Amino acid sequence: MRNDIKERRLERGLSQAELAEALGVSRQTINSIETDKYTPSLPLALALGRFFHVPIEEMFDADQ
Repeated sequence: MRNDIKERRLERGLSQAELAEALGVSRQTINSIETDKYTPSLPLALALGRFFHVPIEEMFDADQ
């Protein structure tokens, strides 16, 4: 599932480790989401949406 997590993270000047810490996951999880190797669970997707203040539909594209 395509997403723009990396772009949003970089816009805020955050490292993968910083974002991971804020969400309570590992840096490897963030890396896997950003490289489309892992689709986050619904609770994690919602946490990402809350963190970036956007609906999850804006961050994830299931059609790609």
